[in-house]
Amino acid sequence: MTHRKEEHSESEPRAVFKESSQIFRRNRALGYVSNQVPAVTRYVQRRRDTLIITCIGRSFQVYTAGHFRLLHVSGLHPDEITALATDRLHTYTASNKCIFAWRAGKHIRHVYRGHERNVHLLLPFGTHLIAVDSANVLKVWDIRSEEVYLDVPFKPEEFQITAVAHPPTYINKVVLGSQQGQLKILNIKKNTIVCTFNHHGSRVTCIEPAPALDVVAVGHADGAIIVLNLKFDEVLIAFKQDWGLVTALAFRTDGPPILVSACSNGYMALWNLEEKKLAGQWQAHEEQVTTAICFPSEPIVFTTSPDNSMKTFVFDMADGGARQLRIREGHTKPPLCIRYHGGSGVSILSSGEDSTLRVFSTISESLNKSMGRATYNPKATKRKNRFQFDKFSMPPILEFTSETTREKEWDNIAAIHAGIIQTTTWTFDKSRMGEHRLVPKQFQNKNRTNYECETTSIVLTHCGNFVIIGYSSGDVERFNIQSGLYRGRYGSPGHEKAVRGLASDNLNQTVVSGCSQGLVKFWPFKGKTDKPVAILRLADGVSLIRQHRESSMMAIGLESFKVYIVDMHTRVVVRKFIGHTAKLNDMTFSPDSRWLISASMDSTIKVWDIPSSYMIDHFRVERPCISLTMSPNGDFLATAHVNLLGIYLWANKTLFNQISLRSIDPREAAPYVGLPTTVCNAMELEDAIEELDINDDDKHHNEGELINATYETPKQLAPELITLSGQAASRWQNLLDLELIKKRNKPKAPPKTPKQAPFFLPTVSGLEMRFDVGANVPTSTDGSRVLQTKNLSNLTTFGQLLEETSTSNEFSAVVKHITELGPSMVDFEIKSLHPEAGGTMLAMLQFLKMIEFMFTTNLNFELAQSYLSVYLRSHGLSLTHSTELVQALRSISLAQEEAWERVESKLVYGIGVVAALRNFSR
Repeated sequence: MTHRKEEHSESEPRAVFKESSQIFRRNRALGYVSNQVPAVTRYVQRRRDTLIITCIGRSFQVYTAGHFRLLHVSGLHPDEITALATDRLHTYTASNKCIFAWRAGKHIRHVYRGHERNVHLLLPFGTHLIAVDSANVLKVWDIRSEEVYLDVPFKPEEFQITAVAHPPTYINKVVLGSQQGQLKILNIKKNTIVCTFNHHGSRVTCIEPAPALDVVAVGHADGAIIVLNLKFDEVLIAFKQDWGLVTALAFRTDGPPILVSACSNGYMALWNLEEKKLAGQWQAHEEQVTTAICFPSEPIVFTTSPDNSMKTFVFDMADGGARQLRIREGHTKPPLCIRYHGGSGVSILSSGEDSTLRVFSTISESLNKSMGRATYNPKATKRKNRFQFDKFSMPPILEFTSETTREKEWDNIAAIHAGIIQTTTWTFDKSRMGEHRLVPKQFQNKNRTNYECETTSIVLTHCGNFVIIGYSSGDVERFNIQSGLYRGRYGSPGHEKAVRGLASDNLNQTVVSGCSQGLVKFWPFKGKTDKPVAILRLADGVSLIRQHRESSMMAIGLESFKVYIVDMHTRVVVRKFIGHTAKLNDMTFSPDSRWLISASMDSTIKVWDIPSSYMIDHFRVERPCISLTMSPNGDFLATAHVNLLGIYLWANKTLFNQISLRSIDPREAAPYVGLPTTVCNAMELEDAIEELDINDDDKHHNEGELINATYETPKQLAPELITLSGQAASRWQNLLDLELIKKRNKPKAPPKTPKQAPFFLPTVSGLEMRFDVGANVPTSTDGSRVLQTKNLSNLTTFGQLLEETSTSNEFSAVVKHITELGPSMVDFEIKSLHPEAGGTMLAMLQFLKMIEFMFTTNLNFELAQSYLSVYLRSHGLSLTHSTELVQALRSISLAQEEAWERVESKLVYGIGVVAALRNFSR
């Protein structure tokens, strides 16, 4: 064991991929909450709340514990995150043999390179960071200098480190747990082993310091829990968890002497340390509980699990047990079908292999909700523990259809399940499963002869009253979704082979069905439905059908990987698209029906332009897209992929940029585009490090010191731009109506004269009440204080400033002075410029030059117009008597016309563009 400085080693190269395709750019991923890496928490005094940091693969998320509100998401790491830790200043993550220190969860402050294997344990230790990698090497890093303070290799066959903890008051010492069941106390400063404990032979899985001094709780792989006194090497209490592996331990610090333990099967137990017995148990998650943290001085325990959920439980039950307080979860198994719901484009319905139907919001994660798990008997399932085996649980939802027409009145979602005949209904408004199970009479158990028959396709009519279902036997049936009653069938049966797709028009006039035999049949919606009105024969079997009701177009995917566009009115094939090389998974139309977007098992997503019949975009993703849907607003494309839990959003670049589209050869190799991350436009680590310019000088800055970068908006962006003053409209809009406002606000009763009039000091004109204390009483040479009048001019301060500009031609001070005055004072100053009111002709001339100055500099444009209006209204008749004033007015008129023509041309152009776009959209 030696002290040495570690050389920096470069990270492994990352996979090269593009940020976007021709049309779609990576935006973000929805539905990720947690994984198998234990989460960490820290209390923030300034926020008076606890922050929760969870790992979601190559990035981490930061939530508030109060309401599980997502604060921010980190950038992408070069590989999967293997460990998390946090202290007062930083969040530490381990990935690809490196350790990264993040500030505020978004900015990289330090990078620690030197481990030869991936790090799986992290522990902040004052100004140092303890890290243990899979090569069984313990390194102690100096956080500020990024240097290795201590390097301690252990022999795996003697002591394989599996847990690390720091007991309070143990200065420079940490407790290490091993695969062999031993415990060691390591003095980091002296680099020595203080002592070794041998109390249990099973692998140590976790170590948790107790609120009491010298006491720690140790969890083992065989379910044993030992409460150990380190000072006297004495086992205080020993428990045995029958469920097996202990994954986490936590002590309550709000009063009751309770130890919380978690297990690999999702169960949690409460152990009473005073009575030395089991105090309670419950199942918290479907999979193992990887995190169990009791909040300081609160009766709350926080848990996470690889089942993609995190929860808080509060201990407020009568028997001291815990109940669920808050939950944030996503799909526990990959989604199979996703669809936008409603016309706002903010809600995405998603069904997964976990038999649940969920709603994901594209605005905020706090709006996500679960509609429940599909079950044959909801009442019986509700009485059971939700994690226990439920014999009433239904198979996963393969496909569903929804409408918003009658969602407030009855069920508006119908879903088909894998391998069964029943069709279930759901209600979006109440966020739960409906009461109807739609099964035709011939397929009910008492009449059923073909037990291998199952539902294969489904469509809900635009009116929201009827649901049409296709079966593998070739039958096409219609039900009333409000009552669940059978309302008819199409054909007897409709097809000889399995029905692969269904469609109906907006007016409930036509129903279209396609089968694996390659026949597309057009049926009347009601009336004589025993025979189709038209049959379209295709070269290959139908794989799926998607429609765009507003344009009456259908996209038919064939088993030969071809895509046909069929007009429902003319019943002919209008477009053929060939390019996919594997099974078609899903298709969707753009809102304006100009594009068709298709995805297949060849991991490609292609965009076809229907009017030109060309492919205009394509890209390849990491895993095949199993389902996709386009936003009703056309701003986002949502995709779901094989064996991935999230829903990925792609932004439509044509709405934000001018994109030049061209035809692409469908046989051309598609470029590889990486999947979106959980943060919009997350930067890669190397880019972030380079952008933050982390160098040796930055390492010596105080860690608690924040750099405050302020930006001051310039007064004028460019001299040629017309700039407004930014003042309130009441300062200049009411100048012409000031007399009317004064008359309206005139008090009804005259003001009362005070009994003793105060001594009045001279005041300075302006918005604020200020006394003119700077003016001293003039004295003569002989000491007399008698006022000697030398100038009989009654000019105000503003008038004097105007006369001074006759020699300097510098109007900035005058403009600044008048813009600081209130409306009444501005009106008074302008009226006082006339010789009859105490002014001079020179002041009146210089005022006009000031207005011309404001027009030529393009500053305070609206104030100049308002001041000129008051000036002309007050002195209009007397201006014609002076040749100089008339000449100045002509000069102002030219400057004003030039400025207004520039403004008017821009306004007219903008109005014309908006009108053209409005007419185009109609």
